[in-house]
Amino acid sequence: MSPRRNQPRGRGKQWRRQETEDRPAGRFGLEETEFWRGEDWVVRRVGGGAAVKHYRCPGCDQEIPPGVPHVVAWQQQGAVDDRRHWHQACWNARDRRSAKPLRSRNAPRF
Repeated sequence: MSPRRNQPRGRGKQWRRQETEDRPAGRFGLEETEFWRGEDWVVRRVGGGAAVKHYRCPGCDQEIPPGVPHVVAWQQQGAVDDRRHWHQACWNARDRRSAKPLRSRNAPRF
């Protein structure tokens, strides 16, 4: 059996992300505004190549290592220091997650 082909067969064709009305192609790094908890939030998607520091996700309280694509969100009326870095899945499930995860008494705090 021959190996799977991961590139298009046509020459000169490039793989491109599908473009839709609400999400144009190549949206990494550009800001969007989303409505959540009665306020407007500015949301910026950060690609893996641009993520160079360690961050703590407020949705799951786990570390986001460098090189992992994630979401940066802050309130539109908030300060720059109020920015929070979220995993993409945690940001999508933010209504189902609490702000502070419950820990047992002896659980380590990182």
